[in-house]
Amino acid sequence: MSPRSYLFVPGDRPERFAKAYASGADAVVLDLEDAVPPERKAQARQAIGAWLAACTPAQRAQTVLRCQAIGQPAWEQDLAVAQAWAGQQEAGPQLMLAKAESPEQIAQARALCALPVMALIETARGVLAAPQIAATSGVARLVFGTLDFALDLGVAAEPAVLAQAASLLALASRAAGLPQPVAGVTTALQDTNALQQDWAWAASLGFGAKLCIHPSQIEPLHQAMRPSPERLAWAQRVLAAAAAAGGAACQVDGRMVDAPVMAEAQRLLARA
Repeated sequence: MSPRSYLFVPGDRPERFAKAYASGADAVVLDLEDAVPPERKAQARQAIGAWLAACTPAQRAQTVLRCQAIGQPAWEQDLAVAQAWAGQQEAGPQLMLAKAESPEQIAQARALCALPVMALIETARGVLAAPQIAATSGVARLVFGTLDFALDLGVAAEPAVLAQAASLLALASRAAGLPQPVAGVTTALQDTNALQQDWAWAASLGFGAKLCIHPSQIEPLHQAMRPSPERLAWAQRVLAAAAAAGGAACQVDGRMVDAPVMAEAQRLLARA
């Protein structure tokens, strides 16, 4: 199953690494981009390299390395940190490529580091190229960088503004056979309601995971992702009725149940 939660931790704060992996997050994003000032990026690369060499195989498989956008100073050195794990038999880290805008950029990054790429879509160019990026060899998942996208457009990061771009990422992911895309961060660290509302909006558009910026966001997010008891009870009634009907169309709660409804019920039970 694809990760539901991705927790960022600055790459120059190695004292926070173990706590991030113990947070319950499905994946940990060791950040070499926005969270690290330019004068500390070399130190961050060294800290991340040391961690990847010393951590457990399970932790390595749980790791995503967010590197700088192509063309930024020393961005190739970011990729070199993870390249040591390419081709290993054990599951290694993935890359999150900032400001992904074209299949050519994905190929350029993969030429230097042959690890799966999470394409972080943060600009208008990236959104419009999302179908081509999603179909590019080596791309594992699309990620929506909502804050930078809004900045690129010169607008507030409001749901009504972001919805069209978010829907395009969801459609591109589905068409390319990728997992559902990853939603952007919620900056209100102590506001569980805001986090859960952000998730409900993203899920309604076809997203399957979310970026987090603090360990305290993980459990409320996972709780919001779980189907409600009422929905689970409905799914169980649907599958029981379908089994009794031998898989043929039937009725549950006064509504028709056919193959798509049965599939939805199975999906809900699998998520639970």
